[in-house]
Amino acid sequence: MLAVSWDTVRMFLHILAATVWVGGQLTLAALVPALRGLGTQVTRAAARRFNQVAWPAFAVLVATGAWNIAAEQDKITGSYRTTLIIKLVVVAASGITAFLHARARHAASLAVFGALTGLTALGALFLGTLLAG
Repeated sequence: MLAVSWDTVRMFLHILAATVWVGGQLTLAALVPALRGLGTQVTRAAARRFNQVAWPAFAVLVATGAWNIAAEQDKITGSYRTTLIIKLVVVAASGITAFLHARARHAASLAVFGALTGLTALGALFLGTLLAG
């Protein structure tokens, strides 16, 4: 068996949290149309429950992301640095739009902030993959 290192633990936690944050959003987006048919309270309850899992995952993403930056300082030059900065902006946008989505009260706001949250989460995932490559 290969040895387990702190780098492995760091990346595992980061990928696990990304799976919850991004994958959970995609899953919830697929379920919302079916849940709406059961009533608005069901949809709200599912969203509240998801937030109880999603926000801790986002916190783990931020913490392990900072750990990743510290661990990979020697790579942070040129185009890697530019890509990292763009990723950090996209991650911030994902968190901000998710916060606004959770606080939205009108259908249009829910739709816009939900879509922006999903797109920025996917963008951050793509940029993270680009940085890891």
